[in-house]
Amino acid sequence: MKKYGKQVEKLMLLLAASAFMSVALFAQMPQQPGQPQPGQQPGQAPNPNNPQAEPVEPLQPPVSAVEEAAIKSFRDEQDPAKKNQLAEDFAQKYPQSRYLPEIYNWQVKFYYGKGDVEKMEASADKQLALYPNDPQTLAIVGATLPRAWNTNLPQEQKDKRLDKAEKYSQKALDLLPTIQKPEGMPDATFQQLKGETYAMAYSGLGLVAFRRGKFNEAIPNLEKAVKADPQQPDPVNYYVLGKADEQTSHFDDAVAAFTKCAAIPSGIKDTCAHSIDEAKKLGATQLSSPK
Repeated sequence: MKKYGKQVEKLMLLLAASAFMSVALFAQMPQQPGQPQPGQQPGQAPNPNNPQAEPVEPLQPPVSAVEEAAIKSFRDEQDPAKKNQLAEDFAQKYPQSRYLPEIYNWQVKFYYGKGDVEKMEASADKQLALYPNDPQTLAIVGATLPRAWNTNLPQEQKDKRLDKAEKYSQKALDLLPTIQKPEGMPDATFQQLKGETYAMAYSGLGLVAFRRGKFNEAIPNLEKAVKADPQQPDPVNYYVLGKADEQTSHFDDAVAAFTKCAAIPSGIKDTCAHSIDEAKKLGATQLSSPK
């Protein structure tokens, strides 16, 4: 989680420096079921000529000057802890606000960066209930659930978490090609953000397969994960890739993965360095074993 926390901090800085990408993503998304369609007045009943139409709830009240000031204060705040408090206050004061997706999206990243998986997932549930097609949130949750692993959970709960992570990761990958670059965002920034999101989504699929003992499925997804974000590849992906290579007797590939992991400053640097020697020994043992 530590390395991903650094990635998210960098992600939030990029978003703040250019444009909040997720707000632009929301603008590209269609109206959700139950929301009034363009031209429909607040509280207007569905078209009587279309009896199949779902009941439509009233539109949100017009944004007040106070609410506009509150969202501006949230956007302008640079201190993460203070910004999160503003987010909490905003969500409580304006529970029907059109800005809630932006609030929840930011909180997903904030709690993810802090390693608070429970609050991250709770914020993601709120976010995805409003906009189920946000690839960033889907990828973050998909990558985190199989990583922040609790071995003491009952098997049924483990299976549910892996199923959720797999579903979210795959959906993020399906959505990413459809996302258009927000107006005013530099091409390099947009491609970097997409690359990081691709990396998390592929990492999620790879980690799910690894947890399930499907090492041959884990390897190609983890390889795609490290290629998707070459500027700052995640050392955990390299480490798990090396372990999957060991399990499939690809010892030279395991040595290569562990070597790349050990070259990245992180909390698992020494673990990866030690794993290089272990993989070499396993490879030598395999070569010396009688056929």
